Amino acid sequence: MQLRYVFSELGQGLRRNLTMHLAVILTLVVSLTLVGVGLMFQQQASKAATHFGDQLQITVYLCRNGDTNPVCPNPVTEAQKAEIAQVVEDNPEVSDYRFESSEVALEKAKELYGDELFSGDNPALTAEDMPQTIWITLEDPEQFEGITSAVKGLDGVSRVRDLREQIGPILASITKMRTYALGTAALLVLAALLLVANTIRLAAFARRKEIGIMRLVGASTLYIALPFLLEALVTALVSVALAGGALAAFLRFAIGDLKESLRFIPWIGWEEFQLALAAVAILGPLLTLLPTLVLTRKYLKV
Repeated sequence: MQLRYVFSELGQGLRRNLTMHLAVILTLVVSLTLVGVGLMFQQQASKAATHFGDQLQITVYLCRNGDTNPVCPNPVTEAQKAEIAQVVEDNPEVSDYRFESSEVALEKAKELYGDELFSGDNPALTAEDMPQTIWITLEDPEQFEGITSAVKGLDGVSRVRDLREQIGPILASITKMRTYALGTAALLVLAALLLVANTIRLAAFARRKEIGIMRLVGASTLYIALPFLLEALVTALVSVALAGGALAAFLRFAIGDLKESLRFIPWIGWEEFQLALAAVAILGPLLTLLPTLVLTRKYLKV
């Protein structure tokens, strides 16, 4: 196989259909960026739900040393914890529950506010300052008054938190933005596929004489199709690179501003960005190479 010919055809193909390739790249960049944003919003919703609980959860805070609530003269005992667990387990409104230790609560606080506040000689909080909690998952989000009243008066319970009215709208907004981003991305992916099909058709038509000669001299299927595949790969790589830059800018500026204004919510970071970028890096080549493989068989008749 003469690679010089293949790369020569690649360069000519990119120049012949430059505007079509640019259209494909722009459409792919927008669609891949929206796919990445949707995945990042999905991770954001999961991260916030893990920290605060989802729409089916309430949190019971147990008494600790130095508790400001007057109903907590002493920290919760193991016997009191067992009694609370029994009440929760027997309540018909409860689907499931779990205990969260003071150490886990401290790790969540570190994740939200940074390690520097909780390290050194005078940390802002230690594990002893963090209350133990019980996370209760409800059978029905509208049926919660029974379990709330049942645990409020128990010894060892400091307070019951239900942040659904405050956190619920935020989580709902994140979910909506994810849905809109992925829905719009799906339409743009379809547009990108149609553009790829038109690009392959035009490229095959422009090279019809060369392709006919190559068939007559016995050129292999791969040899004829390789320039088209390389064009698709170049288009995909450029699109993925630009989409990755757009996602990095979204995380740096859009999410960065939200972090400053809504510090009580744990926000996604570069780890989540890497997962979204990996998905985009896989999806980009698939959107160009797969239709190219299918369409070259039709338009080139190889």
